[in-house]
Amino acid sequence: MSDNSTIFLLSWDQLGLEAVVNVSDLEKEVLWNTLQDKKGSNKIGQIVTQLMMRARYNPQRHYEIYAITVAEGITEEDIRTMFENDPQGSAELVRERGNKIFSDRVQLSQVKIT
Repeated sequence: MSDNSTIFLLSWDQLGLEAVVNVSDLEKEVLWNTLQDKKGSNKIGQIVTQLMMRARYNPQRHYEIYAITVAEGITEEDIRTMFENDPQGSAELVRERGNKIFSDRVQLSQVKIT
């Protein structure tokens, strides 16, 4: 991560964007606690584990979890607005530029109506 970027963890399903987590802020908190000799938990690991469990126990919702790096100044609200305004385009952009952590995405060729 460069000094001018922020990492976000995103989770969405067929109903829309569910989680936007600023990982960069959590990393700073962990570093600060380490410098102060404070014990802290691995919040990032816990969040990823919780998102993965939610995705695996709700396969009917076809979750996707990605990490993305964005320019400094882009906020959680900016990402939420982007997904509200253009959910499909936003998901495609994240898939193209982000790092996939989990995907239970259904390919259109596999969708069957019975």
